[in-house]
Order: sequence, then structure tokens, then C-alpha cells
Amino acid sequence: MPVRTPVFAISGLQGSGKSTLAAQIAARAEADGLRVAVLSLDDLYLTRGQRRQLADEVHPLLATRGPPGTHDVALGCRVLDALKTGQNVALPRFDKLADDRVEDAAWVRVQERVDLVLFEGWCVGATPEADDALASPINALEREEDADGRWRRHCNEALHRDYPALWSRLDALWFLQPPGFDIVRTWRWQQEQAMVARDPARHGMDRVQLERFIQHYERTSRHLLATLPATADRVIRLDEARRPVAA
Repeated sequence: MPVRTPVFAISGLQGSGKSTLAAQIAARAEADGLRVAVLSLDDLYLTRGQRRQLADEVHPLLATRGPPGTHDVALGCRVLDALKTGQNVALPRFDKLADDRVEDAAWVRVQERVDLVLFEGWCVGATPEADDALASPINALEREEDADGRWRRHCNEALHRDYPALWSRLDALWFLQPPGFDIVRTWRWQQEQAMVARDPARHGMDRVQLERFIQHYERTSRHLLATLPATADRVIRLDEARRPVAA
């Protein structure tokens, strides 16, 4: 039976340090002579045009990237399958400040087999909620813009229907567990400022825009906090400064 390259996944809420940890692991592995490919769930977002179509056909909130249902899961499965079997493949990339996937020509080309695949993302490993949990809105966004629950039901159904195929490609999963959901507002603001600092000519979100943006993620984030510690292969508890907390 052919050897399949392992996929090691890192899950954690927005701003928790997933990409930093993935980069550190990749650097260490490469220093030891291993070939590593890094893929982010963020790079699998549907294009802006695809999300606008969903917004027109299903619900306006689906124009905003992030929640389940706004990723190209089939693309992710194809990329991970190619990496696991040693095929040449291009890794997609998403530009958050442009809010769109970059052109194919700018994707990262991986030639031949790698020794390790690192896959990180904010809702990696997420499972759907029970239907009755969707009845009541949990924040202002849901109360004011999803009063009938159509958007959150669509996101939950995507978690039930589409994402298990992607999670089935994972060989191990670590969860970076924050002290609670509220710290995400601070961490994600720091992340936004860092993105703009890297490219001052472009504009990010202000605090009001960011608060609304985070509310798109809140339901799945809280469900992750309640469920993933029991299913992840390893849980790394973090304090408010993202430092690991001893068990």
C-alpha cells in the first residue's frame, strides 16, 4: 500500500496563533530536512463573486467570508488528496484585505511528495449544532439580520453535509483553546492591525466593522469551545496573551 503523507491540523479561534504555530512547526521540520506544505482553511474561502451569488440566492449574510458554507470544501479535499498522495498541486491563496481569492498564477506550486502537510483554520474539526440550538439568536447580528434563522440553518447544514469530508482527510488535530470567546475581539483586532501594518496603502476594518464581522463567527466559535476539547487529539490551553497554560 502506498505511503500517504500525514496531514496535521491546528484549530483555534480567530487570532489564537494558528498560522504562527504552523509556521514554527514547518520551520523546525524543514531545518531537520523535511519537506512541508502549509495550507490554511482561510485560503479555501469562496471567491467574492461566489459569495455574492450565495447572498443573492440564499441569504445576504453569506456575502461575508468566514462561517461554514463560505469555503470551497471540494477544493480543499482535492488539494489535501493531492498532497497526501504525492501529486504536484497548487495551493490556493486568499487575500483578506481584498476579500477575494488571488489569481491562480499566484498560487504556491508544490512539486512531488512532501513529508508533512500542516492544515490550520479557525473552525477545523467543527461539528453541527442540534437543530433546536438554532432557534434563538445569540447576538445582535442574528437578531437583526437573521431573525428567521435562515442563515444560521444554512451554515449548520453545510457543517453537517460538506465539512466531514474535509475533516476526514486529517490524521491529527490540535486545538488552541482560548480562555473564552470574548478574548477573540482583542486578538482579532491585533490581527487586523498587523495586516494593515504590513501593507499601509490598503485599508482594513475599524473596530465597529470588526465587531460586526466577529459576530458572523460567534455561534460556531462558542460551539467549538464546548465540543472540540473532547474530540481533538491534543488541547493547548492559552491565556489572554496566547501563552500556553500548564494543564
